Amino acid sequence: MLEDVQARDAAAEPHHDSVSERSTAPRASRRLLLGGSLAALGASLGGLPRLSIVSSAAAQGAPAAAPAAAPPKGPQPFDFPGKDKGLVLLGDRPLVAETPESLLNDDTTPISKFFIRNNGQIPEPVANAETWQLKIEGEVEEPLTLTLAELKSRFAAQTFRMVLECGGNGRSFYQPAGRGNQWTNGGAGCAEWTGVRLADVLKAAGLKAGARFTGHFGADPHLSGDTTRDAISRGMPIEKALEPHSLIVWAMNGEPLPHIHGGPLRLLVPGWPASLSSKWLNRILVRATPHDGQGMGGTSYRIPTVPLIPGSNADGKTNFTDMTSMPVRSIITAPANGTRLPATTREVALRGAAWAGDHDVAKVEVSFDAGQRWQAMTLAKPKNRYDWVRWTGAVTLPSEGYFELWVRATDSRGVAQPHVATNWNPQGYGSNPFHRTAILVG
Repeated sequence: MLEDVQARDAAAEPHHDSVSERSTAPRASRRLLLGGSLAALGASLGGLPRLSIVSSAAAQGAPAAAPAAAPPKGPQPFDFPGKDKGLVLLGDRPLVAETPESLLNDDTTPISKFFIRNNGQIPEPVANAETWQLKIEGEVEEPLTLTLAELKSRFAAQTFRMVLECGGNGRSFYQPAGRGNQWTNGGAGCAEWTGVRLADVLKAAGLKAGARFTGHFGADPHLSGDTTRDAISRGMPIEKALEPHSLIVWAMNGEPLPHIHGGPLRLLVPGWPASLSSKWLNRILVRATPHDGQGMGGTSYRIPTVPLIPGSNADGKTNFTDMTSMPVRSIITAPANGTRLPATTREVALRGAAWAGDHDVAKVEVSFDAGQRWQAMTLAKPKNRYDWVRWTGAVTLPSEGYFELWVRATDSRGVAQPHVATNWNPQGYGSNPFHRTAILVG
């Protein structure tokens, strides 16, 4: 999603999920049980020790290692109007905040608990949302300029509950760290979105035979203040734009779309990185060729097609492809990490969520013995495609003591979450290892 340090921003190619000047690493308290009384848990939940493959491979002529990430900073308080104070600040330039897994326990994520991911400056609110204008141009028969009021009156409204997920969600689990905001699992939420089908609007403009891709533009100013640069401008193949769940939305959970979430108008492109779901949407360009805006090309929202040595300094020009469907992911939302239960507790009720990009969730399993045994959970039926799957179940513990609860989901292709983050890339996309929650009985 963009380079956050202005001096560096002007001189280097932007990395749109880059860590901000004051951004923070994952909070130690998120990885420690009972306020840090078991210090070893940080290493336990943070992943396996880094291997020495980079240094030994470099001696044999492998690509040079990328620069080391900035030293971690501690947890930062978050106080924003209308937002739960339990959210955690990852960066303030641009503003980025994630939601702890335990706050994602609602079937529909409340606006107050929904993560924030900006790329540039926050634009000024408009006085009258109904007059907001959206332009459709490019490879169309009849370019359109539509106000929000006209969108509402001309096209049939749709409401779907769908997951929106940052492309860098899970980044903190990579070793070495990828560039960007160090998300754990909290760069995702599942709200009810109301708007019109993007397909209906594009068809009203009349797609030409050469219409193959889209490019999206918003009103958010670039961080540097340079009015000739977009904060972010991404695009997608026309097939995804025409998918019936890709929406132009003006409401979230039945309320006017909050300004911080892109109101009065944004795209909602489910299943793919949320950077495509442009906030403060004011222009869609239909193209014959792939979009080349800010946030396209290089290593921006792109992943390797040939596995890289972790830490390699790749430029994304070869053996990289754009991220499309987000990987399968599951989280435990109750009990929360650090929960302490009475010594007599043996059965522990569990609840969580799972989702899988363009695919369906086939099963969710939980282990309390580090993956030696797995127990299937019960899956609730999603409301519609791209809704997350809420799951419930219980595990029976053999004794009192310390336990880690691991959860993994498997998608409809048979692809399961890995034990550790795989397919390392410089900007840390696609990391989806098991979520691990610690509890103490007694």
